[in-house]
Amino acid sequence: MAWVSPTSSSSSAIALPSKFTSTSQHHHLSSPFSSSFRVLCCTGSSSRSIPITSHLKFSLHDALDSSGIQTSHAREAREGFCSQIEKLSDIERETSISINRHVDLGKTALYIAAEDDSLVSHSSVPLPVDAFVDRLDDLSMGYCSHYNSASRSSPENFLDSLENYLYDKKGFRRSNTKFQLEPRSLYLHTVLTHRSGSLTMLSLIYSEILKMLRLWGLLDFDVEIFFPHDFHSLPRGYHKLKSKESDHSHVLTSQALLVEMLGNLKEAFWPFQDDQTGSLFLRAARAANCIDRPNINEDSGFRLASAKAAQHRLERGVWTSVRFGDMRRALAACERLILLETDVKELRDYSILLYLCGFYEQSLDYLKLYQESKVPSTQKESPDPVSSLEEDAVNKLMVRLNLISMEEGWSKPSFARNFLGNNSEPW
Repeated sequence: MAWVSPTSSSSSAIALPSKFTSTSQHHHLSSPFSSSFRVLCCTGSSSRSIPITSHLKFSLHDALDSSGIQTSHAREAREGFCSQIEKLSDIERETSISINRHVDLGKTALYIAAEDDSLVSHSSVPLPVDAFVDRLDDLSMGYCSHYNSASRSSPENFLDSLENYLYDKKGFRRSNTKFQLEPRSLYLHTVLTHRSGSLTMLSLIYSEILKMLRLWGLLDFDVEIFFPHDFHSLPRGYHKLKSKESDHSHVLTSQALLVEMLGNLKEAFWPFQDDQTGSLFLRAARAANCIDRPNINEDSGFRLASAKAAQHRLERGVWTSVRFGDMRRALAACERLILLETDVKELRDYSILLYLCGFYEQSLDYLKLYQESKVPSTQKESPDPVSSLEEDAVNKLMVRLNLISMEEGWSKPSFARNFLGNNSEPW
Protein backbone atom coordinates (compact mmCIF):
# COMPACT_ATOMS: atom_id res chain seq x y z
CA MET A 1 0.00 0.00 0.00
CA ALA A 2 1.28 3.46 -0.78
CA TRP A 3 0.19 6.94 0.20
CA VAL A 4 0.18 9.11 -2.90
CA SER A 5 -0.42 12.85 -2.97
CA PRO A 6 -1.98 13.91 -6.28
CA THR A 7 -1.12 17.54 -5.53
CA SER A 8 2.55 16.87 -4.86
CA SER A 9 5.20 17.35 -7.51
CA SER A 10 7.18 14.46 -6.15
CA SER A 11 6.77 11.15 -7.93
CA SER A 12 7.96 9.08 -5.00
CA ALA A 13 5.63 7.29 -2.59
CA ILE A 14 6.20 6.08 0.93
CA ALA A 15 5.74 2.33 1.20
CA LEU A 16 3.74 1.29 4.25
CA PRO A 17 2.54 -2.08 5.52
CA SER A 18 -0.71 -3.34 4.03
CA LYS A 19 -3.83 -1.88 5.56
CA PHE A 20 -5.04 -5.41 6.14
CA THR A 21 -2.29 -6.58 8.50
CA SER A 22 -2.20 -3.99 11.25
CA THR A 23 -2.55 -5.73 14.57
CA SER A 24 -4.00 -2.61 16.11
CA GLN A 25 -6.77 -2.59 13.51
CA HIS A 26 -5.76 0.78 12.09
CA HIS A 27 -7.02 1.12 8.55
CA HIS A 28 -5.75 4.42 7.22
CA LEU A 29 -7.84 5.04 4.17
CA SER A 30 -8.48 8.36 2.56
CA SER A 31 -11.18 10.16 0.64
CA PRO A 32 -10.46 12.06 -2.56
CA PHE A 33 -13.28 14.38 -1.57
CA SER A 34 -11.75 15.68 1.65
CA SER A 35 -8.03 15.04 1.55
CA SER A 36 -5.05 15.51 -0.70
CA PHE A 37 -4.13 11.88 -0.06
CA ARG A 38 -5.53 8.67 -1.37
CA VAL A 39 -4.69 5.00 -0.90
CA LEU A 40 -3.87 2.70 -3.75
CA CYS A 41 -4.35 -0.90 -2.76
CA CYS A 42 -2.63 -3.05 -5.35
CA THR A 43 -4.39 -6.34 -5.99
CA GLY A 44 -2.73 -8.22 -8.76
CA SER A 45 -3.28 -6.55 -12.11
CA SER A 46 -5.57 -3.80 -10.91
CA SER A 47 -5.67 -1.02 -8.34
CA ARG A 48 -8.68 0.17 -6.41
CA SER A 49 -8.92 3.62 -4.89
CA ILE A 50 -10.32 3.37 -1.38
CA PRO A 51 -12.49 6.32 -0.28
CA ILE A 52 -11.92 6.21 3.46
CA THR A 53 -10.51 9.09 5.49
CA SER A 54 -7.15 8.89 7.21
CA HIS A 55 -6.82 8.53 10.99
CA LEU A 56 -9.82 6.18 11.16
CA LYS A 57 -9.62 2.77 12.70
CA PHE A 58 -12.00 -0.06 13.41
CA SER A 59 -13.25 -0.13 16.97
CA LEU A 60 -14.38 -3.65 17.82
CA HIS A 61 -11.14 -5.41 18.72
CA ASP A 62 -9.65 -2.44 20.55
CA ALA A 63 -12.86 -1.95 22.54
CA LEU A 64 -12.91 -5.59 23.61
CA ASP A 65 -9.24 -5.43 24.57
CA SER A 66 -9.94 -2.39 26.74
CA SER A 67 -12.67 -4.41 28.46
CA GLY A 68 -10.22 -7.15 29.35
CA ILE A 69 -11.29 -9.55 26.60
CA GLN A 70 -8.44 -11.12 24.65
CA THR A 71 -8.80 -10.68 20.89
CA SER A 72 -5.58 -12.25 19.62
CA HIS A 73 -7.41 -15.12 17.90
CA ALA A 74 -10.00 -12.74 16.46
CA ARG A 75 -7.27 -10.50 15.09
CA GLU A 76 -5.43 -13.43 13.53
CA ALA A 77 -8.64 -14.59 11.86
CA ARG A 78 -9.30 -11.05 10.57
CA GLU A 79 -5.79 -10.95 9.12
CA GLY A 80 -6.43 -14.30 7.43
CA PHE A 81 -9.65 -12.92 5.93
CA CYS A 82 -7.83 -9.82 4.70
CA SER A 83 -4.97 -11.84 3.23
CA GLN A 84 -7.55 -13.49 0.98
CA ILE A 85 -9.55 -10.45 -0.08
CA GLU A 86 -6.32 -8.62 -0.94
CA LYS A 87 -6.25 -10.95 -3.96
CA LEU A 88 -9.58 -9.63 -5.23
CA SER A 89 -8.66 -7.72 -8.35
CA ASP A 90 -11.45 -6.04 -10.31
CA ILE A 91 -11.53 -9.02 -12.64
CA GLU A 92 -11.50 -11.53 -9.80
CA ARG A 93 -14.42 -9.79 -8.11
CA GLU A 94 -16.58 -10.45 -11.14
CA THR A 95 -15.36 -14.01 -11.65
CA SER A 96 -17.86 -16.80 -11.08
CA ILE A 97 -17.25 -18.88 -7.95
CA SER A 98 -17.24 -22.03 -10.09
CA ILE A 99 -14.09 -20.90 -11.91
CA ASN A 100 -12.47 -18.73 -9.21
CA ARG A 101 -8.70 -19.25 -9.08
CA HIS A 102 -7.00 -16.67 -6.87
CA VAL A 103 -9.11 -16.38 -3.71
CA ASP A 104 -9.66 -19.43 -1.53
CA LEU A 105 -13.33 -18.79 -0.79
CA GLY A 106 -13.64 -21.79 1.51
CA LYS A 107 -10.75 -20.64 3.69
CA THR A 108 -12.07 -17.06 3.61
CA ALA A 109 -15.43 -18.25 4.95
CA LEU A 110 -13.65 -20.20 7.69
CA TYR A 111 -11.64 -17.13 8.73
CA ILE A 112 -14.95 -15.28 9.12
CA ALA A 113 -16.26 -18.13 11.27
CA ALA A 114 -13.04 -18.23 13.30
CA GLU A 115 -13.22 -14.54 14.16
CA ASP A 116 -16.86 -14.68 15.21
CA ASP A 117 -16.26 -17.86 17.21
CA SER A 118 -13.47 -16.11 19.10
CA LEU A 119 -15.67 -13.06 19.73
CA VAL A 120 -18.46 -15.04 21.37
CA SER A 121 -16.65 -18.00 22.95
CA HIS A 122 -13.58 -16.20 24.40
CA SER A 123 -11.86 -19.57 23.94
CA SER A 124 -8.13 -19.90 24.49
CA VAL A 125 -8.07 -22.19 21.46
CA PRO A 126 -8.83 -20.79 17.98
CA LEU A 127 -11.26 -22.42 15.60
CA PRO A 128 -9.21 -25.05 13.67
CA VAL A 129 -9.47 -23.55 10.19
CA ASP A 130 -7.10 -26.06 8.60
CA ALA A 131 -9.06 -28.98 10.04
CA PHE A 132 -12.24 -27.77 8.39
CA VAL A 133 -10.37 -27.17 5.12
CA ASP A 134 -9.40 -30.85 5.33
CA ARG A 135 -13.04 -31.73 5.94
CA LEU A 136 -13.97 -29.90 2.74
CA ASP A 137 -11.30 -31.87 0.89
CA ASP A 138 -12.57 -35.12 2.42
CA LEU A 139 -16.06 -34.27 1.15
CA SER A 140 -14.66 -33.95 -2.35
CA MET A 141 -12.61 -37.12 -1.95
CA GLY A 142 -15.70 -39.00 -0.82
CA TYR A 143 -17.31 -38.34 -4.16
CA CYS A 144 -14.56 -40.32 -5.87
CA SER A 145 -15.71 -43.55 -4.18
CA HIS A 146 -19.31 -42.67 -5.02
CA TYR A 147 -18.37 -41.79 -8.56
CA ASN A 148 -19.47 -44.16 -11.34
CA SER A 149 -17.80 -44.04 -14.74
CA ALA A 150 -21.25 -44.20 -16.30
CA SER A 151 -21.87 -40.71 -15.02
CA ARG A 152 -19.21 -39.47 -17.45
CA SER A 153 -21.49 -40.30 -20.37
CA SER A 154 -22.60 -36.66 -20.42
CA PRO A 155 -22.04 -33.48 -18.40
CA GLU A 156 -25.66 -33.65 -17.25
CA ASN A 157 -25.21 -37.18 -15.88
CA PHE A 158 -22.01 -36.13 -14.14
CA LEU A 159 -23.73 -33.22 -12.40
CA ASP A 160 -26.73 -35.38 -11.50
CA SER A 161 -24.34 -37.85 -9.90
CA LEU A 162 -22.57 -35.09 -7.97
CA GLU A 163 -25.82 -33.61 -6.67
CA ASN A 164 -27.12 -37.03 -5.70
CA TYR A 165 -23.95 -37.47 -3.64
CA LEU A 166 -24.13 -34.01 -2.02
CA TYR A 167 -27.86 -33.69 -1.34
CA ASP A 168 -28.99 -37.31 -1.01
CA LYS A 169 -26.08 -39.44 0.15
CA LYS A 170 -24.45 -36.75 2.32
CA GLY A 171 -27.75 -35.14 3.27
CA PHE A 172 -26.87 -31.47 2.81
CA ARG A 173 -30.06 -29.42 2.90
CA ARG A 174 -31.06 -25.82 2.80
CA SER A 175 -32.16 -24.28 6.06
CA ASN A 176 -35.39 -22.35 6.13
CA THR A 177 -34.26 -18.74 6.13
CA LYS A 178 -37.40 -17.09 4.77
CA PHE A 179 -38.42 -15.47 8.02
CA GLN A 180 -35.34 -15.63 10.25
CA LEU A 181 -31.71 -16.41 9.59
CA GLU A 182 -30.45 -19.30 11.71
CA PRO A 183 -26.92 -18.44 12.89
CA ARG A 184 -25.39 -21.89 12.55
CA SER A 185 -26.55 -22.10 8.92
CA LEU A 186 -24.39 -19.06 8.11
CA TYR A 187 -20.96 -20.42 9.12
CA LEU A 188 -19.10 -22.93 6.97
CA HIS A 189 -17.76 -25.03 9.84
CA THR A 190 -21.21 -25.58 11.37
CA VAL A 191 -22.76 -26.28 7.97
CA LEU A 192 -20.12 -28.95 7.36
CA THR A 193 -20.91 -30.40 10.78
CA HIS A 194 -24.72 -30.26 10.76
CA ARG A 195 -25.23 -30.40 6.96
CA SER A 196 -27.87 -27.71 7.02
CA GLY A 197 -26.95 -24.34 5.59
CA SER A 198 -27.95 -21.18 3.84
CA LEU A 199 -28.15 -21.02 0.08
CA THR A 200 -24.85 -19.13 0.04
CA MET A 201 -23.06 -21.77 2.12
CA LEU A 202 -24.38 -24.62 -0.04
CA SER A 203 -23.28 -22.78 -3.18
CA LEU A 204 -19.82 -22.34 -1.68
CA ILE A 205 -19.53 -26.03 -0.79
CA TYR A 206 -20.68 -27.00 -4.28
CA SER A 207 -18.04 -24.74 -5.87
CA GLU A 208 -15.30 -26.09 -3.58
CA ILE A 209 -16.10 -29.66 -4.63
CA LEU A 210 -16.01 -28.62 -8.29
CA LYS A 211 -12.62 -27.00 -7.70
CA MET A 212 -11.14 -30.20 -6.28
CA LEU A 213 -12.68 -32.42 -8.97
CA ARG A 214 -11.19 -30.13 -11.61
CA LEU A 215 -7.76 -30.40 -9.98
CA TRP A 216 -8.03 -34.19 -9.95
CA GLY A 217 -8.97 -34.30 -13.64
CA LEU A 218 -12.49 -35.61 -13.11
CA LEU A 219 -14.09 -32.46 -14.47
CA ASP A 220 -13.26 -31.70 -18.10
CA PHE A 221 -16.08 -29.35 -19.09
CA ASP A 222 -17.15 -25.85 -18.06
CA VAL A 223 -19.65 -25.84 -15.18
CA GLU A 224 -21.71 -22.96 -13.85
CA ILE A 225 -23.66 -23.00 -10.57
CA PHE A 226 -27.28 -21.87 -10.69
CA PHE A 227 -27.98 -19.70 -7.63
CA PRO A 228 -31.79 -19.69 -7.16
CA HIS A 229 -33.69 -16.65 -5.96
CA ASP A 230 -36.54 -18.46 -4.18
CA PHE A 231 -36.80 -19.83 -0.65
CA HIS A 232 -36.62 -23.56 -1.27
CA SER A 233 -34.48 -24.50 -4.32
CA LEU A 234 -30.93 -25.87 -4.04
CA PRO A 235 -27.85 -24.75 -5.97
CA ARG A 236 -27.54 -26.79 -9.15
CA GLY A 237 -24.80 -27.16 -11.71
CA TYR A 238 -25.28 -26.89 -15.44
CA HIS A 239 -23.13 -27.22 -18.54
CA LYS A 240 -22.00 -23.70 -19.33
CA LEU A 241 -22.01 -24.25 -23.08
CA LYS A 242 -25.74 -24.93 -22.89
CA SER A 243 -26.58 -21.96 -20.72
CA LYS A 244 -29.29 -19.46 -21.62
CA GLU A 245 -29.25 -15.70 -21.27
CA SER A 246 -31.77 -16.00 -18.44
CA ASP A 247 -29.22 -17.99 -16.45
CA HIS A 248 -26.87 -15.00 -16.16
CA SER A 249 -28.78 -13.41 -13.29
CA HIS A 250 -28.30 -16.62 -11.29
CA VAL A 251 -24.49 -16.65 -11.54
CA LEU A 252 -22.75 -15.92 -8.25
CA THR A 253 -19.44 -14.07 -8.47
CA SER A 254 -16.68 -14.16 -5.85
CA GLN A 255 -17.54 -10.67 -4.64
CA ALA A 256 -21.28 -11.36 -4.63
CA LEU A 257 -20.77 -14.51 -2.56
CA LEU A 258 -18.70 -12.67 0.07
CA VAL A 259 -21.16 -9.77 0.21
CA GLU A 260 -24.08 -12.20 0.53
CA MET A 261 -22.28 -14.19 3.22
CA LEU A 262 -21.42 -11.14 5.31
CA GLY A 263 -24.79 -9.50 4.62
CA ASN A 264 -26.53 -12.56 6.03
CA LEU A 265 -24.42 -12.37 9.19
CA LYS A 266 -25.04 -8.65 9.50
CA GLU A 267 -28.79 -9.16 9.24
CA ALA A 268 -28.84 -12.16 11.59
CA PHE A 269 -26.97 -10.35 14.36
CA TRP A 270 -28.22 -6.81 13.83
CA PRO A 271 -29.73 -5.48 17.07
CA PHE A 272 -33.43 -4.50 17.27
CA GLN A 273 -34.73 -7.73 15.76
CA ASP A 274 -38.26 -6.98 16.89
CA ASP A 275 -38.43 -4.19 14.32
CA GLN A 276 -38.73 -6.00 10.99
CA THR A 277 -39.70 -2.95 8.94
CA GLY A 278 -37.42 -0.93 6.73
CA SER A 279 -33.68 -1.31 6.32
CA LEU A 280 -31.28 -2.36 9.06
CA PHE A 281 -30.14 1.24 9.30
CA LEU A 282 -33.70 2.48 9.86
CA ARG A 283 -34.21 -0.06 12.64
CA ALA A 284 -31.14 1.28 14.43
CA ALA A 285 -32.16 4.87 13.64
CA ARG A 286 -35.53 4.31 15.31
CA ALA A 287 -33.82 2.94 18.41
CA ALA A 288 -31.58 6.01 18.41
CA ASN A 289 -34.60 8.32 18.02
CA CYS A 290 -33.28 9.71 14.74
CA ILE A 291 -36.64 9.46 12.95
CA ASP A 292 -39.46 11.92 13.46
CA ARG A 293 -42.60 10.42 14.93
CA PRO A 294 -44.88 11.45 12.02
CA ASN A 295 -42.81 9.29 9.67
CA ILE A 296 -43.61 6.13 11.63
CA ASN A 297 -46.54 4.05 10.42
CA GLU A 298 -49.68 2.93 12.25
CA ASP A 299 -47.89 0.35 14.38
CA SER A 300 -45.74 3.11 15.91
CA GLY A 301 -46.70 2.04 19.43
CA PHE A 302 -45.12 -1.38 18.94
CA ARG A 303 -42.05 0.13 17.28
CA LEU A 304 -41.62 2.73 19.97
CA ALA A 305 -41.90 0.09 22.69
CA SER A 306 -39.35 -2.09 20.85
CA ALA A 307 -36.94 0.83 20.48
CA LYS A 308 -37.24 1.74 24.15
CA ALA A 309 -36.74 -1.88 25.17
CA ALA A 310 -33.64 -2.14 22.98
CA GLN A 311 -32.19 1.06 24.40
CA HIS A 312 -32.93 -0.13 27.93
CA ARG A 313 -31.02 -3.35 27.24
CA LEU A 314 -28.04 -1.35 26.01
CA GLU A 315 -28.04 0.83 29.11
CA ARG A 316 -28.03 -2.26 31.31
CA GLY A 317 -25.13 -3.76 29.34
CA VAL A 318 -27.31 -6.53 27.84
CA TRP A 319 -26.19 -6.45 24.24
CA THR A 320 -26.74 -9.97 22.93
CA SER A 321 -29.56 -12.49 23.12
CA VAL A 322 -31.31 -14.99 20.89
CA ARG A 323 -33.98 -12.56 19.68
CA PHE A 324 -32.21 -9.23 19.87
CA GLY A 325 -29.04 -9.73 17.86
CA ASP A 326 -25.37 -9.65 18.82
CA MET A 327 -23.53 -6.35 18.66
CA ARG A 328 -20.08 -7.94 18.48
CA ARG A 329 -20.83 -9.97 15.39
CA ALA A 330 -22.88 -7.17 13.79
CA LEU A 331 -19.90 -4.83 14.18
CA ALA A 332 -17.53 -7.50 12.84
CA ALA A 333 -19.71 -8.03 9.77
CA CYS A 334 -19.83 -4.28 9.13
CA GLU A 335 -16.06 -3.95 9.40
CA ARG A 336 -15.45 -6.78 6.96
CA LEU A 337 -18.00 -5.37 4.51
CA ILE A 338 -16.19 -2.02 4.65
CA LEU A 339 -12.94 -3.84 3.84
CA LEU A 340 -14.59 -5.34 0.75
CA GLU A 341 -15.21 -1.78 -0.52
CA THR A 342 -18.48 -2.54 -2.30
CA ASP A 343 -21.07 -0.14 -0.87
CA VAL A 344 -20.51 3.18 0.92
CA LYS A 345 -23.71 2.58 2.92
CA GLU A 346 -21.70 0.13 5.01
CA LEU A 347 -19.91 3.17 6.46
CA ARG A 348 -23.26 4.63 7.49
CA ASP A 349 -24.48 1.40 9.05
CA TYR A 350 -21.23 0.96 10.95
CA SER A 351 -21.47 4.55 12.18
CA ILE A 352 -24.87 4.12 13.78
CA LEU A 353 -23.79 0.95 15.57
CA LEU A 354 -20.78 2.83 16.94
CA TYR A 355 -23.14 5.58 18.09
CA LEU A 356 -25.33 3.08 19.92
CA CYS A 357 -22.19 1.67 21.56
CA GLY A 358 -21.26 5.14 22.77
CA PHE A 359 -18.22 5.56 20.51
CA TYR A 360 -19.25 9.00 19.35
CA GLU A 361 -15.96 10.21 17.91
CA GLN A 362 -15.51 7.15 15.71
CA SER A 363 -19.18 7.28 14.75
CA LEU A 364 -18.84 10.87 13.58
CA ASP A 365 -15.71 10.05 11.58
CA TYR A 366 -17.41 7.25 9.69
CA LEU A 367 -20.60 9.24 9.16
CA LYS A 368 -18.61 12.13 7.68
CA LEU A 369 -16.81 9.64 5.49
CA TYR A 370 -20.12 8.24 4.27
CA GLN A 371 -21.39 11.67 3.31
CA GLU A 372 -18.14 12.51 1.52
CA SER A 373 -17.97 9.21 -0.35
CA LYS A 374 -21.52 8.65 -1.50
CA VAL A 375 -22.48 9.48 -5.06
CA PRO A 376 -24.83 12.50 -5.09
CA SER A 377 -28.35 11.37 -5.95
CA THR A 378 -29.82 12.76 -9.13
CA GLN A 379 -33.03 14.72 -8.96
CA LYS A 380 -36.07 12.50 -9.36
CA GLU A 381 -39.72 13.33 -9.79
CA SER A 382 -40.66 10.70 -7.23
CA PRO A 383 -37.87 10.28 -4.64
CA ASP A 384 -37.52 6.90 -2.99
CA PRO A 385 -39.30 7.35 0.37
CA VAL A 386 -37.02 4.85 2.13
CA SER A 387 -33.87 6.59 0.92
CA SER A 388 -35.32 9.96 1.93
CA LEU A 389 -36.09 8.63 5.40
CA GLU A 390 -32.57 7.18 5.70
CA GLU A 391 -30.91 10.43 4.64
CA ASP A 392 -33.08 12.40 7.05
CA ALA A 393 -31.95 10.08 9.85
CA VAL A 394 -28.32 10.50 8.75
CA ASN A 395 -28.65 14.27 8.93
CA LYS A 396 -30.21 14.12 12.40
CA LEU A 397 -27.48 11.79 13.61
CA MET A 398 -24.83 14.10 12.18
CA VAL A 399 -26.30 17.09 14.01
CA ARG A 400 -26.45 15.13 17.24
CA LEU A 401 -22.86 13.89 16.95
CA ASN A 402 -21.60 17.38 16.18
CA LEU A 403 -23.35 18.68 19.28
CA ILE A 404 -21.86 15.89 21.38
CA SER A 405 -18.41 16.71 19.99
CA MET A 406 -18.71 20.20 21.48
CA GLU A 407 -19.04 18.77 24.96
CA GLU A 408 -15.90 18.91 27.05
CA GLY A 409 -13.95 15.66 27.10
CA TRP A 410 -15.69 14.16 24.05
CA SER A 411 -17.13 11.74 26.58
CA LYS A 412 -19.01 8.51 26.09
CA PRO A 413 -21.73 7.02 28.31
CA SER A 414 -20.79 4.77 31.18
CA PHE A 415 -22.60 1.79 29.69
CA ALA A 416 -20.28 1.59 26.64
CA ARG A 417 -17.70 -0.61 28.36
CA ASN A 418 -20.36 -2.95 29.76
CA PHE A 419 -22.06 -3.03 26.39
CA LEU A 420 -19.09 -4.72 24.72
CA GLY A 421 -17.66 -6.43 27.78
CA ASN A 422 -20.73 -8.40 28.85
CA ASN A 423 -20.07 -12.14 28.71
CA SER A 424 -23.64 -13.35 28.20
CA GLU A 425 -23.94 -15.73 25.24
CA PRO A 426 -26.57 -15.67 22.50
CA TRP A 427 -27.56 -19.33 22.71
